[in-house]
Amino acid sequence: MTEVFFWLAVATLVLVAGLTLEFARGNRLVRKLRDVPPFTGQSAPRVSIVVAARDESRGIQEALQSALRQNYPQLELIVVNDRSTDSTGAILERMAAHNPRLRTLSISSLPPGWLGKNHALQRGAAIATGEFLLFTDADVVMEPTTVSRAIQAVTSMQLDHLTLSPQLRMNGLLLNMFAGAFTLFFGMYARPWKARDPRSKCHIGIGAFNLLRAEVYRKISGHSALAMRPDDDMKLGKLVKKTGHRQEMLFGDGMIHLEWYTSFGELVRGLEKNSFSGFEYNLGLALGGMLMHFLIFIWPVAAIWLTGGITRLLNIAILLLLAALYTDNVRPHALRRWHCIGLPLTAALFLYILARAIFKTIREDGITWRGTHYSLADLRANRI
Repeated sequence: MTEVFFWLAVATLVLVAGLTLEFARGNRLVRKLRDVPPFTGQSAPRVSIVVAARDESRGIQEALQSALRQNYPQLELIVVNDRSTDSTGAILERMAAHNPRLRTLSISSLPPGWLGKNHALQRGAAIATGEFLLFTDADVVMEPTTVSRAIQAVTSMQLDHLTLSPQLRMNGLLLNMFAGAFTLFFGMYARPWKARDPRSKCHIGIGAFNLLRAEVYRKISGHSALAMRPDDDMKLGKLVKKTGHRQEMLFGDGMIHLEWYTSFGELVRGLEKNSFSGFEYNLGLALGGMLMHFLIFIWPVAAIWLTGGITRLLNIAILLLLAALYTDNVRPHALRRWHCIGLPLTAALFLYILARAIFKTIREDGITWRGTHYSLADLRANRI
């Protein structure tokens, strides 16, 4: 067993060293939107911002006001009220009465074969008049030049799809530590710096800011192709990439931000809806991913106390490399580097969230999201 632990430590050290080098290079290939100047072209293309809102009274007014304050001439804002039971509808009516650029649409029922959010976005896109569609969430706050800079980026870089990594703002030490860890886990899963490479299968899409050409959206059948995907943002990016269109991710710190979750309980419930979908609802694949996660982020801590000699030193080196990987990765996300000390804990919490999500999805034969249950068979059927 001692020899097994030694070779496991060697393999993990090599893997983490490779990840550290890849992230250091990859993240430096990704530009920041704030470094892109506002649009300076002669004719500004029309942009339609489309937002799906269900029971979003807590933050929707601030988010929509930031969208309406965009320093961009050709802009419309479409908000789809998806069966809200709180004061979301009243807020939208009040805001629409004073803002001619704000169009609202109310949905009272959900047709079969659709997730609520995806149906709402499809309905909003159907009435949009813009050359570009910007899908964003009802809690995302944008700096006034965000859209203008984004349009400058897509036109100057000749992109069909641009997505932004938002700045996450949360209260409490544990939630902020988790935010930093999650950016690392997401980066390992998506490799966003490879999305631009047509030779790579890596793709990207982030629900906080997905901007794409309307003609491309319609060519890929829009959200109707993603009707039952809780990870619709990433799968939208996959469809764009699969059909040969150009995409890119930029860092959005200083440009867009959101309060991701307000409590750990809300975080757990929020992530459980799409955690299993990232593995295409394949239990074997999910368990394999969880095992790799455990061996990379959690086992080295235990191994310091369970092993000795060179094996212990190798595991210490792994933890030091993980700290370096974490601190370098959070740099463009405007998160605190010293939060790396919480990586083993947040990695364990993430493993718990994955396990809970998989167990609940199988036990309940699907997911329940915003008060609606979706069967596992229907979720599995919508493969992208």
